[in-house]
Amino acid sequence: MSLSVVLVEPAGPLNVGSVARLCANFGISQLRLVAPRCDHLGEEARLMAVHAEALLEQAQVFPDLSAALADCQRVVATSGRMEEEALPLSGPRESLSWLAEAPGHCEAALVFGREDRGLSNQELLQAGRILRLDTSAAYASMNLSHAVAICLHEWQQCQTSDGPEPASRGDDLCARGSLEAALSDAESLLLEVGFLYPHTAEARMSKLRALLQRAQIREPEVALLRGMVRQLRWAAQRHCP
Repeated sequence: MSLSVVLVEPAGPLNVGSVARLCANFGISQLRLVAPRCDHLGEEARLMAVHAEALLEQAQVFPDLSAALADCQRVVATSGRMEEEALPLSGPRESLSWLAEAPGHCEAALVFGREDRGLSNQELLQAGRILRLDTSAAYASMNLSHAVAICLHEWQQCQTSDGPEPASRGDDLCARGSLEAALSDAESLLLEVGFLYPHTAEARMSKLRALLQRAQIREPEVALLRGMVRQLRWAAQRHCP
């Protein structure tokens, strides 16, 4: 199983360089950056990366989180807060053990949000688990690189400890890109038939996305969902006056 560390809109080059060094410390070879707000190849980032400059240079840059996670079957997102808990929160051990259970062929991701405001609820709903670190309620916000260090240390512990056997090749979750495409098809159809309205579509689709995430949906089930949507669209168009 291959793990990527994903940073969403990082603003501090020192943080990005520090995270690259941490990835090297803990044997993570993939760093993905979503719309970075700093020069991740600049002098400050390289200074903090020390001997991990190659990770900075090889980091993949994506326009949005959906694109960064399109090939991932298991995703854990970190959050210090959530306005509405659509998905249950869990600690590092539980969340990262779930990642470690993935089969060897799977792509997995550990996602960290913006330094100033973290991840939006829509972004959190792209994850199968929401990880929250137990910090003081009086000052819950952590520096980005410090949070990454704690999580990657826990990931290393999950990798070296005896845990559940990885899932079999045919028994893992669908790729995020497949699920998002299915949801997009479903949203278009539901708008066409009047089940959704433009001003409420986002909120109602968020509830559906959360439901499917909790169900741990797999690739054959996504194919079934897309087939249902195609057939329903065909039937609706056939009976239009």
